[in-house]
Amino acid sequence: MSRLPFSEPQAERAVVVGLITRHQPKEKVEEYLAELEFLLETAGGIPVKRFIQALDLPNFRTYVGSGKLEEIAQYIKAEDIRLVVFDDDLGPSQLRNIERELECKVLDRTNLILDIFAKRARTSHAKTQVELAQYQYLLPRLTRMWTHLERQRGGIGLRGPGETEIETDRRVIRDKISLLKERLKEIDMQQSVQRKNRGKLIRVALVGYTNVGKSTLMNLVSKSDVFAENKLFATLDTTVRKVVIENLPFLLSDTVGFIRKLPHGLIESFKSTLDEVRESDILLHVVDISHPEFESQIETVHQTLQEIGAGNKKTIMVFNKIDAYTFEEKAEDDLTPATKRNVSLAELQKTWMAKSDDICIFISALNKDNYQELRELLYTEIKDMHAIRYPFDNFLY
Repeated sequence: MSRLPFSEPQAERAVVVGLITRHQPKEKVEEYLAELEFLLETAGGIPVKRFIQALDLPNFRTYVGSGKLEEIAQYIKAEDIRLVVFDDDLGPSQLRNIERELECKVLDRTNLILDIFAKRARTSHAKTQVELAQYQYLLPRLTRMWTHLERQRGGIGLRGPGETEIETDRRVIRDKISLLKERLKEIDMQQSVQRKNRGKLIRVALVGYTNVGKSTLMNLVSKSDVFAENKLFATLDTTVRKVVIENLPFLLSDTVGFIRKLPHGLIESFKSTLDEVRESDILLHVVDISHPEFESQIETVHQTLQEIGAGNKKTIMVFNKIDAYTFEEKAEDDLTPATKRNVSLAELQKTWMAKSDDICIFISALNKDNYQELRELLYTEIKDMHAIRYPFDNFLY
């Protein structure tokens, strides 16, 4: 008997929806939706259209107004769209009301990120963290999930828990959350022991916004083979490598990337992963200098570091991807104010070197530009820190 040829599941076409509010100007919304579309592509979807509405506050029933919701409904029906993704978190009643009006699958930003996490998780540790976050997201939305599951056919936003009716029982899910928290406590204790057993070595952690090149830099410095890809959240599991520069050994860890509007529940679920950041001695804050909103990304990372209790650590700002930096040179008679788009890399370097309290270096991890300078800087900082912490341990010098 002949077998049917195997075919990949067809990518889901989707529209994305955002709001201009008193706290989110149009420029920010466009930037957030571009990132949301990148998240959607990372999850395997195809963004086909954006819908934006200006409101003082999100509509408590349907997020957008009734007229805009009707416009979306007409478009997705005409274009046979099966997925709509909203840029902000939706409450349980909002999800129910929107699904009732649109008659298609509806996700919010958190659900989309969770789906990517479920897809990216490789180790049992990461899978446990993702599963806990998924159940915590699901618990207040159980009423909506009953009808949602009736037409479930797989696809984006539907990986992991919530795939059988028994898992939607509130008591079962609460028990499962308790069990997962206990399991994570055990993992935390094991990893805490592992960190203590690493001895006197200075610990350096790579931090930064998602997709800024942390894993590429990790591979370069440690000569390892950490998975790196031009997609969001390519790395979920913390990777630790022993590195030696000249005669100086230290530990280098690569961690999950940060992102704007990252729900507090996700940060809590990934607490044990972020312990690697909290317990490090030096942070390498990697920045994608070619991104038009890199300063906003820096602020997001700073806020997240403060939230997890790592905001006051020794930090080296590593501005990566200088090979991809582009700008439009201004004419001599152009009196318009300088912007990111018409400032040269040399001018930008001077600006950041002057205004940052942290040490700054500009590199290309891909092309190894200024890589030797980074190694020398790391060597100096780690050596000085080791000498202060272990003044009688002079075997390194």
